[in-house]
Amino acid sequence: MAGPRYVADPPGAIASVDLEGLTALFHARSGTTHILAPPAPQILQALAAGPADADEIAARLAAGFDLAAEEDPAAAISARLAELEAAGLVWRESPSSPTSGAKATACGQPSG
Repeated sequence: MAGPRYVADPPGAIASVDLEGLTALFHARSGTTHILAPPAPQILQALAAGPADADEIAARLAAGFDLAAEEDPAAAISARLAELEAAGLVWRESPSSPTSGAKATACGQPSG
């Protein structure tokens, strides 16, 4: 059974700057700046392609990164998704999400 699917704000709703291995990310909706370490910024980039669970994100990231060194990439990604969710940068897709017909707000979160 697949895990929860996650959604992130569209790329235009955030601004980021690389800082010697870290990423400073300004989240416009919350007005908060976050300092992220890999693979968090890459996970957000993978979610720009659409909602996904940890396995789908691992597959998207595998195209550009060597995930073979990680024993269980989906488990590592799940842990980072939990951190990103706690920070308000991703949220779990609901059954009434934009991909299933509900309207989305300007920031990308489902409106109900």
